[in-house]
Amino acid sequence: MTRRIRLIADDYGLAPGVSAGILDLLDRGRLTGTSCMTGFPEWAGEAARIKPLCGRVAVGLHLTLTDQPAVTGRSSLAPEGRLPPLRALALPVLRGRIDDRDVHAELEAQYSRFVEALGRRPDFVDGHQHVHFLPVVRTWLRARLGEGSDRPALRGAPALAGQFASVPKVAAIAALAAGFNRSMRRAGFTLFEPLTGIYDWRQPENFASVLQAAVEALPERGLFMCHPGHVDETLRARDTMKSVREVEFAVLASDAFGASLARADVTIMDGKG
Repeated sequence: MTRRIRLIADDYGLAPGVSAGILDLLDRGRLTGTSCMTGFPEWAGEAARIKPLCGRVAVGLHLTLTDQPAVTGRSSLAPEGRLPPLRALALPVLRGRIDDRDVHAELEAQYSRFVEALGRRPDFVDGHQHVHFLPVVRTWLRARLGEGSDRPALRGAPALAGQFASVPKVAAIAALAAGFNRSMRRAGFTLFEPLTGIYDWRQPENFASVLQAAVEALPERGLFMCHPGHVDETLRARDTMKSVREVEFAVLASDAFGASLARADVTIMDGKG
């Protein structure tokens, strides 16, 4: 039988070029969906462009606690109004140097911007640099989104077995995510798993082989995350992950990728799956 897999693009809303590339791939049927960053000034316009696709593709919320302006402004989380780098977030949160209430306020603000612009809950939630695995974010997810029959799905943890690249990176993320799948299932959430697509993005030439390995080996409904897009001046000012996005876009849009799906008898799930 034809095997169905999920391909989800991160970072819709990060920059116009990133959003345009993701919309192009969604139109081609090369993605299941995308998760949205809602904290930038362009969000209202980007939301209007993706809103007609809601229901046909999966549109999620990409919780962001690192490296970008804070929606809530200055706080213990963002003393100068800018969210900290990941290395300055995880341990201070765990040690109580950042007030959980400030983290929850930032998450709530990003979630509210999503709902206000799209008129609906996200289909799923994940995290920029996997911050949704942090205990403080798990608490918010259970309290804020754990009630009701329309709770969003969550991106699950990576499994060490079956990964195709960057094993140390996978191991570090898996350690951060320890217990996440079990606790969130207990809270009633559906999980998108197993998570693949983790590789060293400083070596974009590896993307095609990582994607091909996932096409061949992912189980039914397995998840491959990616970061396609086009580089523009806004992206250059906001993010260090640049040229790799063009590489990922080109691979995902290619006839060769379409042929590889056909050979493996694999289809990309739509947002209704």
